[in-house]
Amino acid sequence: MYIQLNSQVICYEKTGEGTPVILIHGNKEDHHIFDELVKTMGREHTVYAMDLRGHGESATPKEYHYVDMANDVINLIKALDIEYPTIVGFSDGGIVALLVAIKASKLLSRIVCCGANLNPAGIHHRDLREMKREYKKTGDPRTLMMLMEPDIDVSQLQRISIPAMIIAGEKDCIKEKETVKIASNIPKSELLILKGEDHSSYIIGNDKLYNYIKKFIY
Repeated sequence: MYIQLNSQVICYEKTGEGTPVILIHGNKEDHHIFDELVKTMGREHTVYAMDLRGHGESATPKEYHYVDMANDVINLIKALDIEYPTIVGFSDGGIVALLVAIKASKLLSRIVCCGANLNPAGIHHRDLREMKREYKKTGDPRTLMMLMEPDIDVSQLQRISIPAMIIAGEKDCIKEKETVKIASNIPKSELLILKGEDHSSYIIGNDKLYNYIKKFIY
């Protein structure tokens, strides 16, 4: 399905019935990374799996900024009249989830934030170097966004008034101290570091995540 949100066309799929959940993917991915999760989650929730702007089947913008992506999510919630959804965001989607909660906690029930960072310095140096090499080779503006943004101050996290579960893999490309910083600055937060998992191993192509969050999102 497609929806026009101001000047942006966003693609999303709606599956299942129950309390609403919005799934937000990572950089250069689309909502299909959640296909297995949606099959499981859709048994008990109405799941909205969206493509961020410039990803999947959503329209390509002139520029890429996390704040604009967060505004797309807010506009989607309002346009579809989704009542107090949980946002589950992975990687870039986790950053977007934080920004939505900072700006519009009153619209949400809770957030689950997986593998997010507050700024590029929160990414391990080896992975930042790889991103820089990739950008030099491809010139992809989505990679540039990861190198330049986000810029979230811990004081902004303290505005999040809803429960938050902050998750990362033990072998994540996000520094563990970054994940701890995020959790420790959100008033109603839980921290979960998943042993043996990397940045995406518990997300892409499987439904592992649901076992960790199903009690939290009710």
